[in-house]
Amino acid sequence: MKPPRIDHIGIVVEELEPAIAAFTRLLPGAPLRRRSVPDAGLEVAEFAAENLIVELLRYTDDGDGFGRAVMGSAPGVNHLSLSVPDLDAALAQLGAAGVAPLPGFPRRGAHGRIAFLPPEGVTGLRVELCQPDDDGAHAGVAE
Repeated sequence: MKPPRIDHIGIVVEELEPAIAAFTRLLPGAPLRRRSVPDAGLEVAEFAAENLIVELLRYTDDGDGFGRAVMGSAPGVNHLSLSVPDLDAALAQLGAAGVAPLPGFPRRGAHGRIAFLPPEGVTGLRVELCQPDDDGAHAGVAE
């Protein structure tokens, strides 16, 4: 069995522009791509490093929108996203092992179909499964 590929890490930030400036310095030369996910109440800035994407997430709503409900409000490292070639098959396999996605998933995310799983029991880390779109979003990331 092939080991899973980490697609991205998601980091919640309070202000997007200062975070973009900081990561531009930390990841010089990494392409930046911006996205808006209005139905989740998010603005997203993605830096494509050689081996994974760093996704900066800023909430655009003032309340308990879908994004906040799933990911919480605390700034900092929020989730680890695993790339899967077939999200439905991955969810079926997890379902057979007794793991179901959170309510409202699967759905469209910033760059593909996604499903968040309940926070991991030992570390509390949120895990997202992502079936990336085939639109070149990961062109700067080595396979």
